[in-house]
Amino acid sequence: MVLHWLIAILIISSFALGLTMTDIPGITPTKLKYFSWHKWLGVTILGLVCLRLLWRLSHAAPTYPTSMAVWQQKAAGGLHGLLYFLMFTIPLSGYFYSLAAGVPVVYLGAIPLPVFIAPDPELKVLLKTVHYALNMTLLAAVGLHILAALKHHFIDRDHIFKRILP
Repeated sequence: MVLHWLIAILIISSFALGLTMTDIPGITPTKLKYFSWHKWLGVTILGLVCLRLLWRLSHAAPTYPTSMAVWQQKAAGGLHGLLYFLMFTIPLSGYFYSLAAGVPVVYLGAIPLPVFIAPDPELKVLLKTVHYALNMTLLAAVGLHILAALKHHFIDRDHIFKRILP
């Protein structure tokens, strides 16, 4: 539960920061600072998602209520799979986008991360597009996730939503 909400807060923060920093025209000290913070959030999210996946692999998810239709259970499983996929691929696409742009990632300004690829202007353009598309997909998936949780809470009243609340 703690990992769920911590990762959610960090993803929302990173998304908002990403939108803000890309709207700043030119190259300014503020924009560069925001890019660094955005990268640090991405690396942190990736690390926490790895911990969350390890937790999920060693601890079974709670079962769905018997009143929940099988198709909804499958849809929920698919959506959760998509969310995990995006929580891994978005930070990785951003990391490789940064490397393709020739900008190494230095976590918290102190820990240089490995450079796996050389700067590549064509790959930079592709990875920027991929990173953006994955983020827009995440925005839609999170919106659907929230709507489903609210439906279960207010319409179905099956207490699924309460399982993730402290």
